[in-house]
Amino acid sequence: MNVFTHFQTVIQAVVSALAIDDKIPSGLDSSQVMCELPRDASHGDLTTNAAMVLARSASLKPRDLAMLIAARLKTLPEVADVAVAGPGFINMRLADDFWRDRLREVLRAGVAYGNATRGKERRVNVEFVSANPTGPLHVGHGRGAVVGDVLAALLEKTGHAVTREYYINDAGAQVDVLARSTHLRYREVLGEEISVIPEGYYPGDYLKPVGQALAYRDGHRWLNKPESEWLEPVRTFAVDAMMALIRSDLKALGVRHDIFLSERRLVADGWVDTAVSFLSEHGLVYEGVLNPPRGKMVEDWEPRPQILFRATRFGDDIDRPLKKSDGRWTYFASDLAYHLDKHRRGFSSLIDVWGADHGGYIKRMVAGVQALTEGRGELDVKLCQMVNLLDDGVPVKMSKRAGTFVTLRDVVDRVGRDAVRFIMLTRKNDAHLDFDFARVTEQSRDNPVFYVQYAHARACSVRRHAQALFPGADLSGQE
Repeated sequence: MNVFTHFQTVIQAVVSALAIDDKIPSGLDSSQVMCELPRDASHGDLTTNAAMVLARSASLKPRDLAMLIAARLKTLPEVADVAVAGPGFINMRLADDFWRDRLREVLRAGVAYGNATRGKERRVNVEFVSANPTGPLHVGHGRGAVVGDVLAALLEKTGHAVTREYYINDAGAQVDVLARSTHLRYREVLGEEISVIPEGYYPGDYLKPVGQALAYRDGHRWLNKPESEWLEPVRTFAVDAMMALIRSDLKALGVRHDIFLSERRLVADGWVDTAVSFLSEHGLVYEGVLNPPRGKMVEDWEPRPQILFRATRFGDDIDRPLKKSDGRWTYFASDLAYHLDKHRRGFSSLIDVWGADHGGYIKRMVAGVQALTEGRGELDVKLCQMVNLLDDGVPVKMSKRAGTFVTLRDVVDRVGRDAVRFIMLTRKNDAHLDFDFARVTEQSRDNPVFYVQYAHARACSVRRHAQALFPGADLSGQE
């Protein structure tokens, strides 16, 4: 039972009863009547604005109407006390038996308590994490992972049919760099001395075991061979290795995905061509020249014809390029194809969880989804702000250039999965978050994780005392 909606219904019934008794006119619109927690807990368990909302239609002063409603509420066994406050607010204190019945409901339902049907099995695709498969997850990815996982769970709890999805960005230039970096480590394993990691390569030590595994599998096969021969197989091997690492990190965090979808496979299956053709058939693609970007010196700007999507028709600031100057599709075109694929798999509601650095990408993607689904699809983007790692208030030093950074797995191993998930949810996803190792592990009230654990321990203590006081009582939760 939802206590708030239950008492909204109760109050509507009281209003109807007053109308039947000719105390107020019939047919009053009670759609704006609300029940909520009072600002001050000492005022009771619930408060309602019913009298304030209905007074004018009832031709009564709010306080007079409140007194009529309060008198009826006092007769209900669910209500222990009612008080009219201020100009006409009604505060209620609920009966102990009402709360005991709610506890019995919780015990009977178990983990199913709170399940709702408002989603009506509507299919929702929640895409989250989708980190480039070029290295282990960092703590920022972890925040997006927790937010996406919890959001999906809440949607399931409210009756939606949810699919959790991870988009593998394995078609861009970054995976070619991954392949070259892996091949470097592979050569190192086979005896070549690597004194300096070339500029632009991934320098992290995490690729050393990948190079070792490649050498173990293929021996000297890719040694002293031109890049054209080894790039594709090494790329596939390296991406698979990185995704295995990422899946392991997500599992350690308690996060699961139903689908891992490859961008490379999407492109190979012709989805980009399908998306662009669809837009073209609907008059939404043209060849044109964009204005110089803001802040760009005109003399540095080289205008050139481009294949553009009419994004401005759908609320974007400018039209967006679909093709690069070298003839390859833009990342945007590929992302459009991916969202078209999701829609054609039967998802009308799409939720993407992104890092805050992608905020400027939202308008164009919302425009693209509107165009590709002809208004039948809906894209909702949730942005996750940065996580600042601290240790007793001191920033943890990291260097992306040197390949030294704290991985998500490092954090989980140090403080535990539940603590990481809890702290990630203590602030709104679009606000910066400080994650302090010292605070998360200290045993004090300043640590919200410890405080919750302490409350659980106290509850268990109450149960143990109850068993001692009432040795014959059944405390299993069953009637």
